[in-house]
Amino acid sequence: MNLLPGNDAFWRGDDCFVAVNSLRPHEADGLSDFAVSSDDLRSLLFFQTSGSEGSPKWVGLLRAAFLASARSVNAHLEATSRDHWLIALPLYHVGGFSILARCHENGAGFFHWQEKWDVVRFAEVCAAEKISLTSLVPTQVFDLVQAKLEAPPSLRAIIVGGGSLEKDLGTRARALGWRVLQSYGMTETASQIATEPLDHLLSGFDPDRLEVLAGWNLQCDADDRLIVRGEALALGYALRDDGAWRWASVDPNAGLITRDRVKISQHGAKCFLQFLGRDSDFVKVLGELVCVSGLQTRLERLLESIGCSPTSAIIWPATDARRGVRLLLVGELPLTQLEQVCEFFNLSALRFERLEPVRELTTLPRTSLGKLDRAAMGRLLSES
Repeated sequence: MNLLPGNDAFWRGDDCFVAVNSLRPHEADGLSDFAVSSDDLRSLLFFQTSGSEGSPKWVGLLRAAFLASARSVNAHLEATSRDHWLIALPLYHVGGFSILARCHENGAGFFHWQEKWDVVRFAEVCAAEKISLTSLVPTQVFDLVQAKLEAPPSLRAIIVGGGSLEKDLGTRARALGWRVLQSYGMTETASQIATEPLDHLLSGFDPDRLEVLAGWNLQCDADDRLIVRGEALALGYALRDDGAWRWASVDPNAGLITRDRVKISQHGAKCFLQFLGRDSDFVKVLGELVCVSGLQTRLERLLESIGCSPTSAIIWPATDARRGVRLLLVGELPLTQLEQVCEFFNLSALRFERLEPVRELTTLPRTSLGKLDRAAMGRLLSES
């Protein structure tokens, strides 16, 4: 399907579209044929989930869902036809593709940057193209801060998605003029559903207070797991079992029950969301509930304080018959340095938070958005 600027025919169309990752095209084999064989699926747009926690699923979304999401995002960012977006994320992810919907919805222009990621070139393109809005993932923001590059004056906001941006890093990015706004969303919602308000650009970076965008009805169950309802919600998932495709629908009335734990609060007419972690982030160690993502944030701060990339090591929860879970330090650093990091970390850790045997890997497997590929990670550790 042609996705060139001004291609209104795509958004008026009703044919199936599969956003294929050119690095893994085989994962979409047979999906298009499966979709067009069903009257209910033949007009859907299919995108893979990030695959960070296991086998990826293909999410089926209506064009109307993307356009509904685009309207709410444009309204939140006060985006108009005068804006000029930079697409620096892959179009086979909703983070990149959704920008096309926003530009179609309000007539804004965009520049599709298809070069290999390079912070210097990114800054040059932003300046040369007079970019006013763009979307990045936390790893890219880290690279900008590490390079100490200053943002061009045309850039008025950067939506950060695909993971949480640590508060100190976001504050340092702001100091360089990179006007980052933390967002929360998922493939199933065609983009973000909560984002920092624009007034945070004046009051300070605050990733724990995200304003829920118009069009979303959010609730929590008894365990603080988020339930999502809204007009931009996906219709369901295409799954492949033993080579055969099947469809699992999402009940729009029941909503999508996620594995994300959040806190929702009301302030006047506005609703705010704070991301607490995923079910998979919480493990039992010696009978104590431990939030692995919280420990990971502490580890990243430690790594940065000693001059290492915060993405150079991770905490991996491994099943253990006696302890329930053992927390392993795994990284790309030399073994002696990993051992030193482990020792430093444990000095301030509670007994059940302490990191154990260190594993050195040549490269930590990551998805195209920089997230840890947990399925590949599990295989690597099993092999080693």
